[in-house]
Amino acid sequence: MARKPRTGFSDQSFLAQPGPGKQFQSWPPKHTVFSQGDKAEAVYYLHQGKVKLTVVSSQGKEAVVGVVGAHQFFGEHCLTGQIIRATTATVMEEARGVRITRSKMIETLQEQSAFNELFLKYLLSHSLRIEEDLVDQMFNSSEKRLARVLLLLANFGKKGKPLTTITNVNQAMLADMIGTTRPRVNYFMNKFRKLGFLDYNGTLRVHSSLLSIVLHD
Repeated sequence: MARKPRTGFSDQSFLAQPGPGKQFQSWPPKHTVFSQGDKAEAVYYLHQGKVKLTVVSSQGKEAVVGVVGAHQFFGEHCLTGQIIRATTATVMEEARGVRITRSKMIETLQEQSAFNELFLKYLLSHSLRIEEDLVDQMFNSSEKRLARVLLLLANFGKKGKPLTTITNVNQAMLADMIGTTRPRVNYFMNKFRKLGFLDYNGTLRVHSSLLSIVLHD
């Protein structure tokens, strides 16, 4: 017989308050949350900051496969039976999150329909983002891909106020994310700066006018 959901459950309280199977953590920039090849035993939810996900090939080449922002999950592949991490999660800027054990995550998804709905929405949104990234990689120029990545990193188009200031992002990382060379990224960054779309001098500030690059045919 299916267990009845507990009354008074709040998905936001579950993600924000201590309890069995949950561990709240704070991470400094460049901290490794987990590494490729580690045991996959938990799901993470990010309250603040950014985390990049990278993969290293058998030839030793590293590629950025995603950036996770506040109010997003990562490490969820352990729920599909993955026992070894396929990516490395590295903190880009000071972050806070909660580590939820695989068993606790499965139990909550089974018992709480509200949390199940929240997680399903995240998975669908994540799937759509991957599809958009694929289309972007296949059909758009490296200039448009760079503009789109910068806008995504600054949270343009997401709920809440855009961050505009992006920290701990370098040109080599941007090149990996859009599949081009660092000199090519440097060329476009200088172009965007001259056009007034962004400023960078130690920190990077992105202006909404950069949208014109993405929307331009």
